[in-house]
Amino acid sequence: MFLLARYSYRNLWVRRLTTALTAGGMGLVIFVFAAVLMLAAGFQKTLVTTGSPDNAVFVRRSSEAEVQSLVSREEAAIVESMPEIGLGRDGTKLAAREAVILINLSRRDTGNLAHVTVRGINPKLSMQLRPRVRISAGREPRSGTSEILAGRSIMQRFAVGGLGQTMSFGSRTWTVVGILDAGGTGFDSEIWADVEVLMTTFRRSAYSSVIGRLREPSAFQDLRKRAMSDPRLTLETWRETDYYASQSELMARFIRILGLTLTLIFSLGAVIGSMVTMYSAVANRVSEIGTLRALGFRRATILTAFLLESVFLSLVGGGLGLAAASFMNRISVSTMNWQTFSELSFRFALDSSIVVNALAFAVVMGLVGGILPALRAARMNIVTALRLQ
Repeated sequence: MFLLARYSYRNLWVRRLTTALTAGGMGLVIFVFAAVLMLAAGFQKTLVTTGSPDNAVFVRRSSEAEVQSLVSREEAAIVESMPEIGLGRDGTKLAAREAVILINLSRRDTGNLAHVTVRGINPKLSMQLRPRVRISAGREPRSGTSEILAGRSIMQRFAVGGLGQTMSFGSRTWTVVGILDAGGTGFDSEIWADVEVLMTTFRRSAYSSVIGRLREPSAFQDLRKRAMSDPRLTLETWRETDYYASQSELMARFIRILGLTLTLIFSLGAVIGSMVTMYSAVANRVSEIGTLRALGFRRATILTAFLLESVFLSLVGGGLGLAAASFMNRISVSTMNWQTFSELSFRFALDSSIVVNALAFAVVMGLVGGILPALRAARMNIVTALRLQ
């Protein structure tokens, strides 16, 4: 088998120009395939890492997102009193009432308006519940004031002034006192303000959610059962990581379906190119095939040799496509999350599963493109092949 593989590889090396052109076409398909998977993976990764497995999220039942949820003050107080909610060092319950509102901001590049999430927070508790979130510049907003934190992506992509600058929304003027760095999670695409001031500004009497730190991670099921069995509550309980994962599902599925459809269309051209290359190889090596058959090589061996040649060709293309796709890790894009209808910034993400899937897809293209030429070579008559020397 080693000699057979070496024979197939050397034949590709002899036809370097043809091999490079065909591998380039396959590499383009694999690049598109990997980029689509990276786009969907990056979108999901950004949202999933936004949450913490130690936190629980309470939202209105049947609400698909916080922006659609309403949690009354009475319900929030009940949630905060539950024994599964942990305590801080000062003995206070680690639970924060939050409100989520959408506003329109102008993009820096185009000037077009886009939805942006404004999250009303408890300045002390909300930061404590999200240890990955830090203030990279400035300071925390003070309770009861019109001070805001702007996410890093907001500062980069939208027409928002720097520290100390003001902006207006909700008939109130707000002052940017800090820049939020959430480590590439969804909070980078949000603006944070004091929850009570935000609700007063938008004339809201109910919160969007309550975020609570679990006394211990294993207490989540007990907390969920308690919330479901309490007749005073109409809330659904999520582990925070699961909640944000559900927020990414719809958009990620759409990206995959659209991208894979385009990839399949492009792959037809790559398979045809591989098939033409392999048919050309068979036509140029008729006498060689006849000699191999005369020396005792079986049809199955000839078939395997040409299939290996086609697979090697596709793997070269797959390697080129993945190498090009790996540079996409540095690119950050933004799109509207269909679950929340707000702008979300995220990066392409390349992981081992995408590499394996891309190489497997390349091998399938190689097998499909090489099977017919390989069968032709294997079925070639010995006498006829030797006459054509």
